[in-house]
Amino acid sequence: MSRYEIDGVDIQTLPKVSLHDHLDGGLRPQTILELADEVGLELPADDAASLGAWFAEQSSSGSLPEYLKTFDITTAVMQTEHGLHRVAKEFVLDLAEDGVVYGEIRWAPEQHLQRGLSLDAAVEAVQAGIDEGVRLVASHGRRIRAGQLVSAMRHLDRADEIAQLALRHRDAGAVGFDIAGPEEGFPPSRLQSAFDALAKAHFPATVHAGEGAGLESIADALFAGRALRLGHGTRIAEDILVEEETDDAVVVRLGELAEWVKDRQIALEVSPSSNLQTGTIAQWGDTLADHPIDLLLQLGFCVTVNPDNRLQSGTTLTRELGLLVETFDWDLDDLEQVAQNAAASAFCSFEEREELADEIADAFDAAR
Repeated sequence: MSRYEIDGVDIQTLPKVSLHDHLDGGLRPQTILELADEVGLELPADDAASLGAWFAEQSSSGSLPEYLKTFDITTAVMQTEHGLHRVAKEFVLDLAEDGVVYGEIRWAPEQHLQRGLSLDAAVEAVQAGIDEGVRLVASHGRRIRAGQLVSAMRHLDRADEIAQLALRHRDAGAVGFDIAGPEEGFPPSRLQSAFDALAKAHFPATVHAGEGAGLESIADALFAGRALRLGHGTRIAEDILVEEETDDAVVVRLGELAEWVKDRQIALEVSPSSNLQTGTIAQWGDTLADHPIDLLLQLGFCVTVNPDNRLQSGTTLTRELGLLVETFDWDLDDLEQVAQNAAASAFCSFEEREELADEIADAFDAAR
């Protein structure tokens, strides 16, 4: 049983949908040690507990670029078919253990070619690992569905190629496209032709925006990137003006962009702990209580809760939800709302989304 409970219910047992979860941010420390030994990589610690603590400490710099440097180690042990397969398999097993019933696993294949893999071979290795993980979960009487979000690095120049890679694998595990990496100075419009090709092929995209940059980045993600979801999207709160605040109520006015995102129910893939580590919410404060997620949820935005990088943040989706319960006094209705928001925003078929919605509703009804 996890330590996070609500109304006597272990949050870990509740069904969850994870939309923003990086493959190279979810490795087990012991796996890093073993894979590093296989490839001769020197690490900053020689036992799993110390290595996990090192990642958490390095990731709490308050800077997104500094945070991203920790991925030099994780990607270094994910350069072979064996390494990718193992990491993907364990990723699925860890999601299922956390109560996730549907997960989208995002990663950038172009970062995993240093030992001779092709882009397609890398995607196939990850999919084989995902498939094995799903089978192992099923062998224990449980069910999880998972797919790949194929990401292009926004500061590099392979987005067109990666978009075509995603399209080649759309019927073999790839469910969507993403761009990741340094946000400031690298707008989605820089990769316009890739997003045009995806739109013409009716392939969904989510775009990292509103994390390392603000409203202009979000607007560009929606216009140039045709984003159906916003990776983080936290800084949409910059377009919300608090006009009056009392003990009983908060009166706000939404700007045009915030109103558009809310009214169209464009999902915000919010990752609370990660947002603290990278300084995303620095303008509002430096504690979870300062995070705008509760305001966004209460205003009716399509808020979803995600771990982002479980290794770097030392977290799980259960922990993220538990922290929000403790900080904002969220109840079961709030937890069900963010789960249903995620299910409705998943990059799968309408019928699969309905099944997820029913599964979540049934479980929460039983929990009450």
